[in-house]
Amino acid sequence: MLETSLPKCACGILLAAMLSLPQYQASAQQRRLTLQECRDLAVQNSRTLEQSRTELEMAGYDRKIAFANYFPNINATGAYLHNNRNLSLISDKGSTVLRNLGSAAQLAAAGSIQNAFGSVLSQIGNNAGGLLDAAVQNFQQMIASNPAAMAELAGSPLWQSVVQALGNADANALMQSLLSGVNMPSISGPVNELGKSIDDALHLDISNMYVGVISLQQPVFMGGKIVLSNQMARLAEELARSRYDAGYADIVVDVDKAYWQIVSISAKKKLAGNYSELLHQLEKDVEVSVKEGVATKSDALQIKVKANEADMMLTKAVNGLSLAKMLLCKQTGLPLDTPIVLADEDAGAISDPGQDSFKEMDKVFDDRPEIRSLSLASGIYDKKIGIARSEMLPKVLLTADFMVSNPNAFHGFDNGWNGGLFSAGVVVNIPLFHGTENLQKTRKAKAEARLYRSKLEDAKAMITLQVSQCRHNVQEARQKLSMSSGNLASAEENLRMATAGFEAGVIDTNTVLAAQTAWLKANTEQIEAGIDLRVAEAMLRRAEGEINAE
Repeated sequence: MLETSLPKCACGILLAAMLSLPQYQASAQQRRLTLQECRDLAVQNSRTLEQSRTELEMAGYDRKIAFANYFPNINATGAYLHNNRNLSLISDKGSTVLRNLGSAAQLAAAGSIQNAFGSVLSQIGNNAGGLLDAAVQNFQQMIASNPAAMAELAGSPLWQSVVQALGNADANALMQSLLSGVNMPSISGPVNELGKSIDDALHLDISNMYVGVISLQQPVFMGGKIVLSNQMARLAEELARSRYDAGYADIVVDVDKAYWQIVSISAKKKLAGNYSELLHQLEKDVEVSVKEGVATKSDALQIKVKANEADMMLTKAVNGLSLAKMLLCKQTGLPLDTPIVLADEDAGAISDPGQDSFKEMDKVFDDRPEIRSLSLASGIYDKKIGIARSEMLPKVLLTADFMVSNPNAFHGFDNGWNGGLFSAGVVVNIPLFHGTENLQKTRKAKAEARLYRSKLEDAKAMITLQVSQCRHNVQEARQKLSMSSGNLASAEENLRMATAGFEAGVIDTNTVLAAQTAWLKANTEQIEAGIDLRVAEAMLRRAEGEINAE
């Protein structure tokens, strides 16, 4: 069983190793990066720049918001309201009177008509009594003037009784007898219906109310506030872009420093390796010389100590290079354990790119994002002065509204959408007095504008000093590189001659060690001078405003 299981285990291990081999090779594959690629990766993965881009985007939205104030403000509003009671325009007592108006009207009408007929018939009776007396007298005179009629009257008892009755008749009594015979019709029913309809009209049905309003407001004059707000929003957007450029320049300079630091450590690592090889070769030669009796054991021990120091130097360079690459990976957003190789690691000695032409200070001020930021901030506070002053000026608005309601107030609160109300007008607001608040705001804005103008002048002075210092650093690094190149040539020639003399047996080990140490120092100074020149140039480009997002 054991013999048969072992091949299976071996096959399994071999299969697993074969499957993991491509992945291991892929992970171990180095990534070659140029300086510009490192810059692009750092800009792309920087959280600080991402926040600056978001702030720039927000500033663009603020500019659009400010521009929207030029347009009318149109709103549509709808509302529904349920009420548990209706609206009454009359008291409960008055409502009871209206609903029982018929009975009261019957009595009132009967009494008033009775009195009216009594007065009228009384007047008729008085007038009729005089007319009746005159008629009887005329009738008697007519009979007396006619003998034939007189003879007939005297001979007729019927006519005699009629004339006597007319003479004794009372017209008032006759009218009262007529009045007593009048019968009033019943009016309580119709009047009750009339009172009920009036009472219903005075009780409004508001149990379910619906209201719809469309309003429009168009600013005409706001004291210049809208215009100034738009100008300030544009300045704020430019300020956000200027801050983004400043952050971009800082990121680029930091990446350049990390990049050239790796190049420097890589060059020193190679130098330490070469120095270690020289010492180990010298150690072997000294050991041969000791065996031949030409050199002493003290010389051998001295060379061995130097070789160990060179090995330690090489180890520190290897570790430092690893840490420097991890730092660059962090800045570029790559995983810290990503194996990277820079394009300038194998470039050898760093040469002088040549004399740079310096910019005029006015052009430097125009290109520096910090100066632009302070200039824009000063302009923003100048606009704030106008905005604060606009609060003290009149404001004019055009308004228009259309409203519909159910119940409709324009048709006796009927339930229905029977038309609406359209209104238009002009609103003028004139601020008179508010404890000098707006005046103090204006003065504060003026003070802030003065403050930022003062900061702008201080920044210009500091930038002038910074640019001058960076220019001196570039010139000094260039001179140092030129001198180190000459020293390196002398050190290499000295080392060549010392090595040849040692091999010929005419120069001792101390001279060779001194020549090697001088060669190491000259190479180190040249590497540092070249890196210092590159970093100084990057700092100068940053100081002169040459690095921007565009």
